[in-house]
Amino acid sequence: MPPSHGVDVDADADADADVHDPDWSTRHSVLATARRTAALVNVLAAGPSDAGGGPVPGAVAEVLRAYGEKEPLDLTARDVEGMREAATLLRDVFAAESADAAAHVLNRLLGAHTGRLRLTSHGGGTPWHPHLDRDDDAPWPEWFLASSCLALTVLVWDHQRPPGRICASGSCPDVFITRGSGPERRYCSRRCATRERVAAHRRRADG
Repeated sequence: MPPSHGVDVDADADADADVHDPDWSTRHSVLATARRTAALVNVLAAGPSDAGGGPVPGAVAEVLRAYGEKEPLDLTARDVEGMREAATLLRDVFAAESADAAAHVLNRLLGAHTGRLRLTSHGGGTPWHPHLDRDDDAPWPEWFLASSCLALTVLVWDHQRPPGRICASGSCPDVFITRGSGPERRYCSRRCATRERVAAHRRRADG
């Protein structure tokens, strides 16, 4: 089960965070949590872990560690399968073409899969922060879906635009988080953008 997880809606709002961990607010900010969501959706997209070639607990745990989750990360194949199902639901948020569409998807997920908004400090082990899962000891799939919905909801609220996208490259299924006031990104990485530009140039040259 996930230990002390959460989303810090305002990284500067609670100076008491330093009492627990000076890096906690950065590691669990809304943007970091949203980026963790995208990274998990991508690693979980491989398919059921029992089908061969799908995500394994070690690969999912590696992403969680990269985003600041602490040991023990006792993920089982059943946990990963539940998280994969949650990732499929969350992918609909990234597929939304407008803030309205993203909000409708998030409202559906919030209504069907999360509990009431509450504050927790995990018994004093972390700064106070919001949760939407039903219990501090909620299983990994529930925690993943609830914390992801919370972060993506705040991004829609803050920017009034979809919080993320699916890569526009036809050969890449990855999702990514968009941010900033400039033109929205279309590709998950420079590699995908460069590959598509090269392919377009070759098509024009051949045409």
